[in-house]
Amino acid sequence: MQLEPLFRRVDRLAGGRDRDFRVPGAAAPGAAKALAIVGVILVVCLLLGGGTVIAVFWLFAAGHDVSLPVWVRGLVILGITASLFYFLWRAWIGWYWAFRRLQLFTRVFPIIALALTAIPGFFPTWMIVEQLVFAALLVAATVILSSAPIRAAFPKPDRPSRRLARPGSAG
Repeated sequence: MQLEPLFRRVDRLAGGRDRDFRVPGAAAPGAAKALAIVGVILVVCLLLGGGTVIAVFWLFAAGHDVSLPVWVRGLVILGITASLFYFLWRAWIGWYWAFRRLQLFTRVFPIIALALTAIPGFFPTWMIVEQLVFAALLVAATVILSSAPIRAAFPKPDRPSRRLARPGSAG
């Protein structure tokens, strides 16, 4: 069974105006290695999220009081990482929109994690440490996704609106 038509439907929902723009992706020189490193980072994030959920279940089963934010945070990490894997996979095969989503979320999620750790008493200390590690991993992914090989593999789409917006362009 061919699943690509299903994935293209998901792409249409998630991709916005760039959903049909394809670029070299992992086929570009140096991009495959950079994307593979981002993949390893995401695997570590997935393991971290899985470990967090296991720890929350263990604490609950052991009779400790586990607050709703702790439950939600543990499960959200898994959901976030799953979406990042989808974006990474679609970027790997050259979908520009997926690269942009991957880039956006690896920039935004660390900020959210750091903001939540700043709320006194919101999370236990162990979860604050988990969030700091998660944020650091995503910052590393952001740096890689901003590297020269990645920028070369994912050039911005050339749109008439973008050409007209450039100062000095002869639209």
